[in-house]
Amino acid sequence: MVKESSNLKRDIGLTGTVLLGLGSMLGSGVFVSIALAETMIGAWVLPAILLAAALAGCNALSSAQLAASHPRAGGTYEYGHVYLSPSAGFLAGLAFLMAKGASAATAALAFAAYCDALTPTVIPRVPVAIALVALLTALVLAGLRRANWLNAAIVGFVVLVLVALIVSGSIAPGVAPDFAAGNVGADTFLHASALLFVAFTGYGRVATLAEEVRDPARTIPPAIAVTIVATSLLYLGIGWVLARVPLGETEAATVLEAAALAIGYPGLALAVAVAALVAMAGVLLNLLLGLSRVVLAMGRRGDAPSALAGLRGDQPVAAIVAVSLGIAGLCLIGDVRVAWTFSAVTVLIYYAVTNLSALRLPPAHRLFPRWISWAGLAGCAGLAVFVPLAYWLWATLAVVIFFLLRGILSKRALR
Repeated sequence: MVKESSNLKRDIGLTGTVLLGLGSMLGSGVFVSIALAETMIGAWVLPAILLAAALAGCNALSSAQLAASHPRAGGTYEYGHVYLSPSAGFLAGLAFLMAKGASAATAALAFAAYCDALTPTVIPRVPVAIALVALLTALVLAGLRRANWLNAAIVGFVVLVLVALIVSGSIAPGVAPDFAAGNVGADTFLHASALLFVAFTGYGRVATLAEEVRDPARTIPPAIAVTIVATSLLYLGIGWVLARVPLGETEAATVLEAAALAIGYPGLALAVAVAALVAMAGVLLNLLLGLSRVVLAMGRRGDAPSALAGLRGDQPVAAIVAVSLGIAGLCLIGDVRVAWTFSAVTVLIYYAVTNLSALRLPPAHRLFPRWISWAGLAGCAGLAVFVPLAYWLWATLAVVIFFLLRGILSKRALR
C-alpha cells in the first residue's frame, strides 16, 4: 500500500529553480508570443517586449517576496487567502488554472505546428497536441519530476539554438527595423504588449513550487530575478531578428522557421523546429507540474474536491490527472492565437491579485518598496483595457460558473 502524505519534499536548489523558471518561459513565449506580436506591430515588437518585461519585473518582485514569506504550494491562490480573502484566493487560483491551462494548450498546439513544419504532409494538429499531453502526463506520473537533468538539458539546447538564431540573424543581410511601417496604433501596440506579457509569466512556476524549494526566502527572489533578465535578453534578440530579416513569401509553417529560412544558414531552420518541439514539451511538462500544485492547494482548502488534495508517495496524482484532462479539453480550441489571448486575460487577473496581496505584506516581510506592487497592479489594469472584449466576456462567464460550483461544494461540505 502506498503511503499518503500531505507535504511536498524540499529538494530543489537555486540552480534547479532558475532552470525550472527558464524551462517554463522559453517555449510558447519565444516560439509563439513574439511571432504573434511581430505580425501585429512589426518592429514595435521591441519596445513592446521592454514594456512587458518591465511589468513582469514588478509582478515578479511581488511574487518573490510573497513566496519567500509564505512558502506553500499554490502561489497567489495561497497569498490571496492569507492576505486578502478566501474569495480573492479562489479567484487567483481559478485565474491561474485558466491562464496556464490555456498556455499549456498553446504549447501543445504549437508543438503540433512545428511537427507540421518537419513533415512533408499536413498533420492533424489537435490530435497530436492531445497525444503530447497524454504522453507527458504518463511520464510525470512515472516520476519525471525528479529528472532535473532533463530540464537542464532542454533549457541548454533551446538557449543554444536561440543564440545561434540571434547571432546569425544579426550578421545576415537585412534591413533596419522600420518603426514607421504599418501605422501601428496605441491600442494594437498595447494589445500586443499584453500577449507578450504572458510570455514572461513562467516565473510563476517558481512561486507555485515554493513548498518544494530549499530555503525559499534565500532561493526564490534571486531565481526569479535571474529568470526574468535572461529571458528578456533572449526575447529582445529574437524580436530584433524578426524585425530586421525580410521574411517574404515562404512555405514555412511558423514565423521563426520562416526567419531561419530567410537567414539562409544550412540546418538552422531544422534546428529551430527541433528546439521548438523540445521547448514546447518542456513548457508543457513544467505547466503540468505547476498547475497540479495549485489544484492540490485548492483541494486542501476545500475550493476543489477533496480527492484532489491527496499525495500518493510524493506526487499529487489526482491533481495531475485532472489538470491533464483540462489541458486536453482546451486543445480542442485548435487556434494558437485564441488560446494565447485567453491566457493573457486570465493571467492579468492573477497578477492583479498578486500585487494586491503583496501590498498587504507586513513591513517585516517586505523585501521591496510598495511602489513596485502598485506599478505592477496599474500595469495589469492598463493592459487589460486593450484585450478584446470577447475574451473578457468568456473569462467572466467561466469565473461565474466556477464560483457557483464552489458554492455548491461548500454547501455539501457543511451538510
